[in-house]
Amino acid sequence: MLNSKDIHKTSIKDLVSENYVFASVLHYFGISFFQYEQNSLLEVCKKFKINPQQLIDELENWAKRKEPTSEELFIHPIEVLVAYLKRKHNYFLRQELPFLSNMVSGIQVEKPDYLNILADLRIMFPLFVDDFIHHIHEEESKLFQRIKLLHEIEEDEYRIPDALQILKGSPVALLAEAHDTHDDEMVGIRKLTNDYFLPSDASISMKVLYHELQVFEKELIIHAQIEDRLLFPKAVELEKEVLRKVRKKIRNN
Repeated sequence: MLNSKDIHKTSIKDLVSENYVFASVLHYFGISFFQYEQNSLLEVCKKFKINPQQLIDELENWAKRKEPTSEELFIHPIEVLVAYLKRKHNYFLRQELPFLSNMVSGIQVEKPDYLNILADLRIMFPLFVDDFIHHIHEEESKLFQRIKLLHEIEEDEYRIPDALQILKGSPVALLAEAHDTHDDEMVGIRKLTNDYFLPSDASISMKVLYHELQVFEKELIIHAQIEDRLLFPKAVELEKEVLRKVRKKIRNN
């Protein structure tokens, strides 16, 4: 389709139906696909003063994106892992959550069943978003900041008494115990959407919404697994090593 000479004449509905990622790309450019399903790509691009080729190029770039495997992340130092997780947090906050929220609040349907589901989602999803954003900010202000302080102690940026005081507060093991994978909130959304099931004759807007909710949930699960299986163990080992070095300095003084 992307190489077709007629792509500019193709409707947004057909483009999104062929590749749901196109809906995300349109959102990236500030366009809610469900408002322009019957318009052609060229018509929408003219309205928003966008070069159609930009959209096509961006779609191809998104298609080429590849997430690192757990094995690849494991071999890197903890700083690289933290940087990767921060980028994912930023992506969740700036792209995925606004995209999902925009669909939940903006999609219009006629069938009573979908009207009821959307009404419930419009109550449930904002609560999930607020809780998830709080979780991200808490993680970055506590765990990521803890890791930063451990590196600074390792680089002798603190006097020994100050380093000991820092090491006493908020150990990584306690942060790990309090870590919440945020699966419970998505359980409610799964139940509401009947495990994201839709009949084949459902509207494209509902199909995209359900698909993107399911994709987001899978991303959250993978994200939580990376934190639980890689980040926290690495952080615990870093903390032990830093404490060992500080104690060695104390003995040598």
